[in-house]
Amino acid sequence: MCDWREVNSVKEKDDLQPEKGYLECEKWWIFALLMMVGGFYGAYTYSIRGGVFCNAQTANFVLMAMAAGQGKWQQACYYLIPMSAYLLGAIVSEAVPKPIKRKHIIRWDTLLILIEIIAVIALGFLPEDTPFQVSQITINFICSMQYNTFRQAQGVPMATTFCTNHLRQTGVAIVKAVKTRGEPAHIKRLGEHAGMLAVFVLGAVFSTVLCGRWAGRAIWGALLPLSIVFVDLLYADLKKEHAYIEQTPHGH
Repeated sequence: MCDWREVNSVKEKDDLQPEKGYLECEKWWIFALLMMVGGFYGAYTYSIRGGVFCNAQTANFVLMAMAAGQGKWQQACYYLIPMSAYLLGAIVSEAVPKPIKRKHIIRWDTLLILIEIIAVIALGFLPEDTPFQVSQITINFICSMQYNTFRQAQGVPMATTFCTNHLRQTGVAIVKAVKTRGEPAHIKRLGEHAGMLAVFVLGAVFSTVLCGRWAGRAIWGALLPLSIVFVDLLYADLKKEHAYIEQTPHGH
């Protein structure tokens, strides 16, 4: 005899199954909001927190090498601090997800956004005479975790803290779109990467305007997109996708 409770349970699970196998944390619009936050962080640290970009570490490696080449060893060693913060962020975001997921409460992706929100709130309360390194190291750490955690948007490899790959992929998509005479798949890919570049710039513009008005508290502007992402991911973990809490996002 058919157990209707079992049938309904299976049907309910099927109804909650992520669209095309992609989790909420892999949706393009989630990546777009995080990309906007990445642009916001970059403009914030460059405008009022020491004239540096904390989204990635390429510049720090170049600056360290230049300082070493000029015999400025103390300055060269200083760049090991943000590099170490970025490295630690990658280590933490790689080691923590599985233990968090086994708790069957929320995913690491959701917890990470909550950590970012707490860090942003704390940074906004820092006095203006606080050493820039505090903000720089904190943002290095959270940018590294964000970059390592959110890897693919609906199957497309994407970064959420810097633009280089999106710019390259935009160029690749343009050539492929021309060669195929506007094949929809390549036009779609072009739009996805160009869109990421656009929201990154938008976040940086927003940050620059707020920095001119609110100084250090401008960092709180990042709370709006972060809060939207957190609420959506939390709802997915607790309700919409709870049955798939152990599913691993693509790219991991």
